[in-house]
Amino acid sequence: MQNILQLLRKMNNFYLPGSCRSSCFRFEIEGAQVGWIPPHVASLLARYPDVFSPPHQGAVTLCHGLDSYEKRSEAVSHVLQALRQEPSLTCLKGWRDEKYSVMPRFSDCPLMWMERAATSLFGVKRYGVHINGYTVSDSQEVCMWLARRSHTKQTYPGLLDNMAAGGLAAGVGIKHTLVKECQEEACVPAAIAKKARPVATVSYTYEDEEGVFPESQFVFDLELPLEFKPIIGDGEVQEFYLLPIDKVKELLVTDDFKPNSAMVVLDFLIRHSYIDPDTEPYYQDFVTGLHQIL
Repeated sequence: MQNILQLLRKMNNFYLPGSCRSSCFRFEIEGAQVGWIPPHVASLLARYPDVFSPPHQGAVTLCHGLDSYEKRSEAVSHVLQALRQEPSLTCLKGWRDEKYSVMPRFSDCPLMWMERAATSLFGVKRYGVHINGYTVSDSQEVCMWLARRSHTKQTYPGLLDNMAAGGLAAGVGIKHTLVKECQEEACVPAAIAKKARPVATVSYTYEDEEGVFPESQFVFDLELPLEFKPIIGDGEVQEFYLLPIDKVKELLVTDDFKPNSAMVVLDFLIRHSYIDPDTEPYYQDFVTGLHQIL
């Protein structure tokens, strides 16, 4: 399970020595930190002094006149539209027209919205919903439904994924997102999807060439009827597989999994006692790596 340990380190590399964290600016709104801005992004924002104040005491803030949710959102949106022409900001090539809420903690009121593709430039927290679809046979054997992502997906094409998952858009509830993603991606009827149980969050922060990604996934377990088979819905999936847990464990240590989905599956295996602290020396490292404070 050494590979799993490497995956968890990579998905939490923002906390490791040598990351860009020490050179990032805090992104603050109304005195509260809502993200981390890498230096190369901060220098581009200096072109827009009517929106962003110059870095001061390690922080970049929005200008004083931007004193409401609407004003902040619109002003930053105009800047981001202009920055789409900037070749170094590759993440903006994946513009999605999806609004994500920006706030210090999930329990706080959103201070603005931001285009999903731009959130990594500001190290803004992103939230999502992941669903573990599984079955329990008459002999109590547990199998898990996994999806193979479409080759046309913008991110992680062709890799294994949870049965259904999706990002939490601004103003949209968690359960609503769960039901919507189950219906759209796997044609799970709402009456079945609503039986999913909230069981955990999986949280981590990584950095790569596109910025800083503090993410937290709300995880649900959904026991499906034995006769139910997910059907490809919106074309984001190319195939579904029903696999015994031992096969899932085998696949987990390969490079065939979307990284955060592998973390969600690992969390399932730990919670359902398929990974045992007596036989897995890295048990505590696994648990810690899945539940970092953003």
